[in-house]
Amino acid sequence: MTRFLRPLLCVLGLAASLAAVAQTQPIFVLNSLDANVSVVDPTSGWTESRRLPTGKEPHHLYMTPDERSVIVANANSDSLTFIDPRTAQVQRTVMGILDPYHLRFSPDMKWFVTAANRLNHVDVYRWDGRDLQLARRIPTGKTPSHIWIDSRSTTAFVTMQDSDELVAVDLPTQTLKWRVKTGPMPADVFGTADDRHLLLGMTGSDHVEVWELGAAEPKLVKRITTGAGAHAFRSAGDRRHVYVSNRVANTVGKIDLQRMALVDTIPVPGGPDCMELVAGGKLLLVTSRWSRRLSVVDTETRQLVRQIPVGKSPHGVWTLDHVRP
Repeated sequence: MTRFLRPLLCVLGLAASLAAVAQTQPIFVLNSLDANVSVVDPTSGWTESRRLPTGKEPHHLYMTPDERSVIVANANSDSLTFIDPRTAQVQRTVMGILDPYHLRFSPDMKWFVTAANRLNHVDVYRWDGRDLQLARRIPTGKTPSHIWIDSRSTTAFVTMQDSDELVAVDLPTQTLKWRVKTGPMPADVFGTADDRHLLLGMTGSDHVEVWELGAAEPKLVKRITTGAGAHAFRSAGDRRHVYVSNRVANTVGKIDLQRMALVDTIPVPGGPDCMELVAGGKLLLVTSRWSRRLSVVDTETRQLVRQIPVGKSPHGVWTLDHVRP
C-alpha cells in the first residue's frame, strides 16, 4: 500500500503548494516567436486563458511606476504595448521606440531606458508619467542586452552580449562613463541594494561575475560557478538572496549576496530563462524557453509543481502579485 500512497501524497502536496498561495492577478508570459502574450489565470486551475497580440518579438516587460500598466517591449516592431495588469486588457500601443529589447525605469521615475539589441544603441527617455521623450540615443558595443539602474537613479549599467562588455551610462548627461571587458556573452545584470556590487550572468559560460563599484571603474572581484548558460536574475525579496537561471544546465541557482556564494540549485527543465517570484516567496515562475512552457517551482520543497503550455520561445514573465525586490 505504501508504494501506491507515495505518488498520491506527492500529487496532493503539489496541489497544496498552489492552493496555499493567494495568487489572484493574471500572469503574463511573453511568447517571443508568436508575437503575443499568454495570460495565465491562477484562479481557474493555472491555465492559459487567452493570448494578447503584440508587436513582433516581445522579449521583456516592465511595470510603470504607478502600477497601472505593464509595458511589453516589442523589439522587431519598434513599439511598446501597455496592458492593464489587473484586467489583462490592452490599453494602448506606442510606436517609434526603436528596437526595445530590454527596458527599465529609474527608481525616481524620471528616466526610461531601452537597450536596442539588434541596432547597437541605448536610448534614454524622459518620462512624465504617461509619455516618453527621447533625451539621447547612445551608440554602444555589440548587442546591448540587459539594463540595471542604481538606487540613486544616476547610472544605467548595460551588458553588451556580443562584444563581451559592461558599460555605464550617466543618466543626467546621457553619456558613457566607462566600459569594461567581461566574460563571454554577458546577459542579465543585477545590482545589490547598497549599490556596491553588480552581478552579471555569463550565458556563454557557467558562472556569475561579481563586480565591485565605487572607484572610477568597477573591479571584478569574484566568479560564482552556478551552471552552464548563467542568464537571468530575480531577487528573492529578502535583500540577501537572488535567483539565477542557468539556461543550458536546466537549473535555477540561489546566491547568498552576503557571502557571494551559491547556496542552492533547483532543477528546472526546458531552458529556464526569465523568472518571477509570487508574493510570499513560495512559488517561482520560470519561462522554459525551449519547451514552450511556464514552469512553476515550489521554493520550499524545491520541486517542480507544474508546467503550463504557452507559446513559442517564452521569454519574459510577470504578475502584479509579486515579491517586491
